[in-house]
Amino acid sequence: MKVAILAGGLGTRLSEETMVKPKPMVEIGGKPILWHIMKIYAAYGFKEFVIALGYKGEIIKDYFINYHYRARNITVELSSGNLTTHNGESEDWIVHLLDTGAETQTGGRVKRVAEFIGDEPFMLTYGDGVANINIPALLEFHRTHGKLATLTAVRPAARFGQMVIESGRVVEFKEKPQIGEGWINGGFFVLQPGIVDYIAGDQTSWEFGSLEALAVVDQVAAYQHEKFWQSMDTVRDVHLLEKHWSGGKAPWKIWS
Repeated sequence: MKVAILAGGLGTRLSEETMVKPKPMVEIGGKPILWHIMKIYAAYGFKEFVIALGYKGEIIKDYFINYHYRARNITVELSSGNLTTHNGESEDWIVHLLDTGAETQTGGRVKRVAEFIGDEPFMLTYGDGVANINIPALLEFHRTHGKLATLTAVRPAARFGQMVIESGRVVEFKEKPQIGEGWINGGFFVLQPGIVDYIAGDQTSWEFGSLEALAVVDQVAAYQHEKFWQSMDTVRDVHLLEKHWSGGKAPWKIWS
């Protein structure tokens, strides 16, 4: 089953980074968050990706075109231009880089991806969120209900930490718990090809157009993920993810 990733948005709330690169290329631990997302799927054996490009998509293209060479030592024969690579390792992935238009909305990108993939189910997620999600369990859940779409429902971390107070004294400070304010759409979808019938065109919103229309006809199921999930919407989120990674405690790092 192919994995589609939406990687074409502007990322306006991360303008410090996204003025020069698309949001999925913002780095955590020296690697784009897009790479981290792909590693999650690849850890479960899903290694064929369709990436929906938009804003500054050429940067993502350049990254994957040169991925093989970046990971290895190189010998260049200047007279002929021939390259020989030595040692090093790179991923055994197939990556389709699909131009879906700089102004296309999320629904339009999903439709273009679905049409590219053809008449088969596929997985889909956003290019800015990571989780320690069990992908096989998500797929098994999708196969049990027969609906067109499964989304992963998550509880985002609370914005602030908590205090434990006893008899007017602060006895403990706790980090931000993964409880949030309720369930939200965390991405990590499984979709049937029939979802394209609920996407009018390029200017359709996936979240506020297509998904709502699918829900009205009882075609959306929610896989409830209680564990770690974090989106990267702000500089604060980048710093949080970097803290997890540099401290050796990144919950989404399920690969060895």
